[in-house]
Parts: sequence; C-alpha cells; structure tokens
Amino acid sequence: MLRVLFTLVMLIAALSCSSRAEAKSDAVQHNVEVLVGASDTAQYMPLMRSKRVAVLANHTAMFSPEEHIVDMMHREGVNIIGIFAPEHGFRGSVEAGVVVRNSVDERTGIPILSLYTGNSKRPSDEVMRSFDLLVVDMQDVGLRFYTYYITMMQMMDACADFGVHVCVLDRPNPNGHYVDGPILDMKYKSSVGWAPIPVVHGMTMGEIATMAVGEGWTKPVELSVVKCRNYDHNTHYTLPIAPSPNLPTQHSIYLYPSTCLFEGTVLSMGRGTEAPFEIYGHPDMRGYDFEFTPQPNAGSKTPPHNGVKCYGRDLRSIPDEQVWQEGLNIEYLVEAYNNLNIGEKFFKSVFEKLIGVSYVREMILAGATAEQIKVRWSEDVERFKEQRRPYLLYEE
Repeated sequence: MLRVLFTLVMLIAALSCSSRAEAKSDAVQHNVEVLVGASDTAQYMPLMRSKRVAVLANHTAMFSPEEHIVDMMHREGVNIIGIFAPEHGFRGSVEAGVVVRNSVDERTGIPILSLYTGNSKRPSDEVMRSFDLLVVDMQDVGLRFYTYYITMMQMMDACADFGVHVCVLDRPNPNGHYVDGPILDMKYKSSVGWAPIPVVHGMTMGEIATMAVGEGWTKPVELSVVKCRNYDHNTHYTLPIAPSPNLPTQHSIYLYPSTCLFEGTVLSMGRGTEAPFEIYGHPDMRGYDFEFTPQPNAGSKTPPHNGVKCYGRDLRSIPDEQVWQEGLNIEYLVEAYNNLNIGEKFFKSVFEKLIGVSYVREMILAGATAEQIKVRWSEDVERFKEQRRPYLLYEE
C-alpha cells in the first residue's frame, strides 16, 4: 500500500456523550444542526494565507444559504486563480454527459475552467503550475456512477504530480447509511466508474478521498479533510440544493441507486419528465395503468423514447422513509426485464459500466431473482465494509 501523505483536519464533535450513544442505538438524526465542512473557516482559511488557490466546486458549494463558497473566499481576499467545474458545470444546469465550456464567473470575474470538455479531464501543466492549493467542495450522493468523486480523484492525481495540497470541505452523504451492489470489475472502469467500490459506497467525499489515497487508487498527495459536525452514517440529511438537474428531490436521490440502472437498458427512467428517476417505463410494457410521455426539457434535450407514450411504474407514492430503508432495489430491474420479455435486447452495452460486473446481466438472462442476484455480491460488500473502515471519518 502506498504511504498515505495526508493530514486529516479533525473538528471537535458537538454531540454530547448521550447523543452519541443514541446514534449508536440506531436512532436516526434528521438534520440535527448538521454543519458542513465549509462552515468551519477556522480550519481551512489559514491554509490559504499567501497561497494561490484553485477551487473545484459547483452550485452546491454554499457557505451559507445566501452565499457561495467562492463568493465568501473572494470577499475575504483569498487569491483564487480559477474555478474548476465538474459534470453539469459550475452552476449545475448542464445535463448529464454534455460538454461544459470554459467561461468566466460573472460575479467575481474568476475564470471557470471546465473539467468536462469531452477531451482531457485534467488541466494543462501550465494551469497546474499556477496554484498551490486546491479546495474541493461538491455535494455528492454516494453512488459509484455519480461522477463528482471521479473528477475529484482525477484532480488529486494531477495535484500529486505538481505538489499541490488538496483540501476537501466535506458534506454529508444522503445515501451514507448503507453499502450495497457489486464491486466494480476494473475492466469496466469508465467515466461512470473509477474505483473498485460498490454501486452504493456509503462514503462522503472526504472519506472516499482518504480511502483513494490510502488504497493507492490515486497517487500520494497531501490531503486535508475538514469534517462535517453533528453527522454520522445514520443521519438523515436532506439536501438544501438539488445536486444535478435530474435529481430534483430527496425522493429521487434515494431511488437513484435503483432506477439509474435503467440507463443501461431500453427503458425510460423518467428523463424528460417532471419526475426523473422516480418513474420508469417503456412503450411496450404491459399490465400497468401509469403512463408518461418523455419530452425535451432543461434536464434532458433528447430523452429516451422522446415523444412516445410509455407504460410503467410511478414510484413517487412510496414514502421517503421506506425508500431510504430499502436502499438499492433491483427488483424493479428484474420485473421490467420479465415484463418486456425481449431477452438480450433489453440491455445496452453501457449496462456493465453502470452495474460494474458481467454476472448481473448473465443472471437476469438466466432467470435469477433479485434476491439471488443480491446474494451473489453480499460477501463482496462485507469485505468492502471492512476495507473502508480505517478511512471512515464518521461513526457507522
């Protein structure tokens, strides 16, 4: 294992001993004064003195309800040389997979350098030499195919090459209460899967950055993590801002591990509707009363089955708490496959990149149940939970 060259910036926990005991007894916290890393300026502002600073962030990096982290740093006189933007852009308005262009932040005049240009996902050597500290602040949702952690890891590699310190301002993971799904077979490594982790890894950005360095998934880099306060892995955390255009609600974020798998099939997962990832269907599905017709919108210019009536399931009536408890539910996938009854044509080539292994498609084609498929990866999940334990920054 590569030697870990990082310094974790530990914050003093605000919870009393009694509240810690309560959390350990499976009590669920609902936004009990959860404070994100960005809120503790005393821990990271000193790192910026006399430094040239770059920021990897998007619209979710709010310092307060009214002020973005970049605006606060600019107000405080931090020497920000540039803003790096991930998928969906700095303002979070670009649909998934679409090229994001370089621009200038109108409020501060700071250059915005896209890391989602369709070419290199890494800045030029000239740009990398122009700063000494990279501040990372993005709200993730804890899924292997959600790309913000990948952008962070790619930038960590670049920073390692140029001796740049990386400081992650951590945020809670709304799907941080469980781990599930197959571990990525690295032959399927792609822009939607970068590390040997399960579909639902259950870690915050700070934790996955720590594990990436410790396990050698990135090059050794000087890393600091400013922790959240009053947060653990049983905390119910409601996101104050939608993390991307097609995850507009907390309910969609909880369903996303299950319904995003339809991206690798011939079904619509609700892109081009008011309920992306909360509904799914296909023009040829039978036995369902629910229907919808995808249309181009701000979140999807060319949605699957554009303009064609689809029949399927509406999951919006399932209570948030039930979806939160169920976690990754592949029964939806197996049920849809059996309903369409078109065999191999049900799947697209990208399916393996999303699910991360070949055996899930094979088992579904062979008639396996959802329960049988989950048993197949259960031991891998338990091994991963042990592997990640030394890197966790918050109680399980």
